[in-house]
Amino acid sequence: MRKIKFKKGKRLQPYHLEYTGIHKENDSEMQLFVYDTIDLKEYEDFKVADLAKFLDTNKTNWLNIHGLNNIDLIKSIGSFFEIDNFMLTDILNTSRRTKLEELSDVLFFNIKSLLPAGDSDNISVEQISFLIKDGILISFQEKRSDFFTHIRERIRTHSGLVRTKKVDYLLYVLLDAIMENFYITIENEEEKVEELVALSKRNADPLTLERIEKHRDNFNFVKRSIIPLRDSLYGIKSLKDDTVFNVIEIESFSFFFRLHQKSLELLEQIESDLGSLESASNFFFSAQTHKMNEIMKTLTIVSAIFIPLTFIVGVYGMNFKNMPELEYHNGYFIVVGVMVLIVIGMIIYFKKRDWF
Repeated sequence: MRKIKFKKGKRLQPYHLEYTGIHKENDSEMQLFVYDTIDLKEYEDFKVADLAKFLDTNKTNWLNIHGLNNIDLIKSIGSFFEIDNFMLTDILNTSRRTKLEELSDVLFFNIKSLLPAGDSDNISVEQISFLIKDGILISFQEKRSDFFTHIRERIRTHSGLVRTKKVDYLLYVLLDAIMENFYITIENEEEKVEELVALSKRNADPLTLERIEKHRDNFNFVKRSIIPLRDSLYGIKSLKDDTVFNVIEIESFSFFFRLHQKSLELLEQIESDLGSLESASNFFFSAQTHKMNEIMKTLTIVSAIFIPLTFIVGVYGMNFKNMPELEYHNGYFIVVGVMVLIVIGMIIYFKKRDWF
């Protein structure tokens, strides 16, 4: 998981454009969908200068950019659509929190997309940003991924409502697809938590506690990613009364309210999972304490058995001449027999007391 770090000695201008993510080897690509209920056009491998020829403001336009390491391309897009530099900075700076921002003619939304990182206990993070302006939705992804593959197929095959709606509904389905990744991530974490809970009951291995703490950090990271998303989705309500820039149609607000409810459900589930991890952690320490108590009990019983034996050995180890038992022909066997009887008697006593 990436953390915000201050780079000492680095002095950048406030609106200096620099990609801060980790996917710096991915080539930047653009894909454009222009569609309505009747017609669909799809363009790839084109230049920003060609946008004026391809865009159709009477239809829904979706421009998707994969890869943010080409700063010149991002600048060209910003210049073509007259996007302020501070928004481009937020797109390229992947350490920024999720936020919703509205200007007079632009709606900006960025979000963290989380997915399990293979078979490891880590979480893969990608920032995705959206801009809506003049009936055009622009999405910025750090790398090529399959988050929106099913949405592209729905557009191509004219299935569902996406071809009958405008860019506000397209933004909704894209956000909904990203939120599905939260469910996948949490479900994957929950499976590992169940494994850890069962493992903590069988084995008090310190590595188990280390994994518990790792997944606790993962859940807290997911929680920190969802909370600003929840706040941003709640902030969309304020757009309902906006008379300046009605980027979201009245009938579409209910879709974003559903996303807000999903974010609340995700947070509730995370709280429940954190409680399960806390229980697993407590059980781990309880198991360790119980194991230590069992060891101490065993050592105490062994010590208690050997105390009278040590006393007898100590008595007959004293160098006094007037000790009649030392002259007995069978004295050794008598003392050994007494010691054996003491051991057997103490074991029976401890057993009746349920001390072991």
